[in-house]
Amino acid sequence: MRASFLFSEVLTGLRRNVTMTVAMILTTAISLGLFGGGLLVVQMAGKTQQIFLDRVEVQLFLTDDISSGDPACEQDICKSLRSDLEDTSSVVSVQYLNRDDAVRDATERVFKDQPELASLVSPESFPASFKVKLSDPERFGTIEQEFGSRPGVESVLNQRDLVDRLFSVLDGVRNAAFAIATVQAIAAILLIANTVQIAAFTRRTEVSIMRLVGATRWYTQLPFLLEAVVAAVVGGVLAIAGLFTAKSLFVDDVLADVYDANIVARITNADVLFVSPILLLVGVGMAAATAYITLRLYVRE
Repeated sequence: MRASFLFSEVLTGLRRNVTMTVAMILTTAISLGLFGGGLLVVQMAGKTQQIFLDRVEVQLFLTDDISSGDPACEQDICKSLRSDLEDTSSVVSVQYLNRDDAVRDATERVFKDQPELASLVSPESFPASFKVKLSDPERFGTIEQEFGSRPGVESVLNQRDLVDRLFSVLDGVRNAAFAIATVQAIAAILLIANTVQIAAFTRRTEVSIMRLVGATRWYTQLPFLLEAVVAAVVGGVLAIAGLFTAKSLFVDDVLADVYDANIVARITNADVLFVSPILLLVGVGMAAATAYITLRLYVRE
């Protein structure tokens, strides 16, 4: 009996304030959708970072005298550098690139789709170098410290720095999504509070009668709290549906080329499913807490 009464009261309340209910659902859906988008960016950034870290190499550029005078790395300075690099514990592999190799790499890989730039490349444009693959990219400091000041080494390039710059952009996208989601969440909280107050005000006579016949304060206020929770659940479901739709119709098409090139990790349906329970819990928790606090602060009877 009590369950059927609560159910009918919740439906009545949602129908009675239908415009505010719809506004509350949509605002909640937008805020949760943006929050979910931020979580997906975090997941994508983490997986993409691992892709790039697996490819990260340290490159030791050699001085001009070695670059021009020792193309086969047969002289003592170059041979010594190569041997010591290969004997370093954190080094997985060492590849020597002379100037001709560097030109070939630039024209066939770096400037593959830019023939006008590839035509400007000459051996004098590039120094010889060692490409060093590390078992742990964090060990770059060891390589730089041990070999950066060695004779024959002009400079040391750590590709990890380039990766960090790339991920600063992804961090910016994530932070922007979270910032907008926060603003929308504040709007949703205020809307939930207003809706609960209006619903309680319009049914104040019914509540007063129920209190006179012995109903507890908690029992009379529970329908208002449930109304907010139901609206939040509907908003959460819409947010999840929106994430699936955006992924299938927009994100997958826009990022298809970078996905195929393995530049950015793919956002999968499993990723959306992973964040879905989080969105529902956040939405329900936000609605329930807001409704409870509102009832305690503003509804006295």
